[in-house]
Amino acid sequence: MSSLPSKMKGVIIEKTGGTEVLQYKTDLPVPSPGDGQVLVKNDYVGINYIDTYFRTGLYPAPKYPYILGREAEGTVVKAGSGELYGLKEGDKVLMLSEGTYAEYTAANAAKAVKVKEGLEAKVGAAALLQGLTALTLIREAHPVKKGDWVLVHAAAGGTGLWLVQLLKAVGANVIGTASTQEKVDLAKKAGAEHMINYSHEDVKSKVMELTKDAGCIAVFDGVGKTTFDLSLDCLARKGSMVSFGNASGAVPPVTIGRLSAKNARLMRPTLFNYIVTREEFEHYVEELMDFVTKDKLDVRIHDTYALSDVARAHNDLEGRKTTGKLLLDPSK
Repeated sequence: MSSLPSKMKGVIIEKTGGTEVLQYKTDLPVPSPGDGQVLVKNDYVGINYIDTYFRTGLYPAPKYPYILGREAEGTVVKAGSGELYGLKEGDKVLMLSEGTYAEYTAANAAKAVKVKEGLEAKVGAAALLQGLTALTLIREAHPVKKGDWVLVHAAAGGTGLWLVQLLKAVGANVIGTASTQEKVDLAKKAGAEHMINYSHEDVKSKVMELTKDAGCIAVFDGVGKTTFDLSLDCLARKGSMVSFGNASGAVPPVTIGRLSAKNARLMRPTLFNYIVTREEFEHYVEELMDFVTKDKLDVRIHDTYALSDVARAHNDLEGRKTTGKLLLDPSK
């Protein structure tokens, strides 16, 4: 590889707050890969709701200043020491790593894999975190079986579209919710046979009508505070209420006795606890990429923003103006 620069573009926060705390810099130091790490020049960076949680302080940053970001695709430009799982300079990789809102990231090799042959540019960065989240939810949080009735809130959102497509692929009966006709149509195209426009339809009544009053055996709720009670109401006896996001705010404390009315299961899973080991990570990445390439899942990209335009990207995401994945281009 040619000699590396000493400075890079990146986005940092030094305190929590709104998009005004996002600082675009052009003079951040390029990190050096340590033991078990590779230095990656990022081609495309995924934007996820978890980034807004760190920005606002809902999730605490480990230190300040802090570079946001959790996933990217790019090229290994320098190898560190130790176990690198076969990765070397020149390899195109997908990775889950902190600090990806930047031109370069020192990533743990244990959470990086070579790009599958034939995978188009941008697709990996658009697929990895949300796709793995959706896949582990339907495999582990509630193992979905063919014929199951499942409710997905925000079905036209980033993770929602992944859930809809994967649930359709495994043969579930998918009911989705969305706020506009455009989003309803998008989720239907992705595989949700039944869509509810909650801006003018009653979600619980429609769910019970579709399921003949049985309810859904699993509800995947990434919205959080505003939908939690509704999700429990729509749940079937012995069903799984899977709360995995906080788009509308964190869910308040729950009285555990509420679950006994339906012998319900309540889960608050996170992707990273499903892919702790290298074996788990490789297994689910391989399965996800097989879904993408063999089942030809639609990896929808809403827009690719310049790194310097990160505030607009966060505003669009939080303002529910988007359908599909938001990406950053670190070169701009």
